[in-house]
Amino acid sequence: MAAVAEYPKEGELAPDFSLPATPDQRIALRELRGRPVVLAFYPADWSPVCGDEMTLFSAARHEIEAGGAVLLGISVDSVWSHIAFAEQRKLHFPLLADFEPKGEVARAYGVYRQADGTSERALFVIDGDGLIRWRYVSPLAINPGVDGILEALARLPQSVPGKEAA
Repeated sequence: MAAVAEYPKEGELAPDFSLPATPDQRIALRELRGRPVVLAFYPADWSPVCGDEMTLFSAARHEIEAGGAVLLGISVDSVWSHIAFAEQRKLHFPLLADFEPKGEVARAYGVYRQADGTSERALFVIDGDGLIRWRYVSPLAINPGVDGILEALARLPQSVPGKEAA
């Protein structure tokens, strides 16, 4: 596990990225400015704990998205693996492929596991200004649930309608 000092700190600008969500669509963090973003890094599409975790997030997505937040899953698996996994698990939020260069975004967030080529099970809540407001790294065998995410989102300042960030 990476040392906590290697993770971007709360209050720091979240590292920007652009990753494939489908074979022909990319999602860039900078394009989501003005909205809170939840990044859910997970080790692998087909592991039992990851499947349960992503299914739980999908079930809670309406609560997560209630304040305008965007939920993004990220692993080092390929787009094609994500498509099959999302279909099998009936997931209704984007899974981004940190596939090539392998783990580049996980490395930027300090959650890449060099020894096994996956990422930690890690959560980041980013505010509409692009600042990290909460982070949590869970033991690999533990599903962290959604309570921490919901609490972190509830603590974010609410934006005034019509005054979104440029």
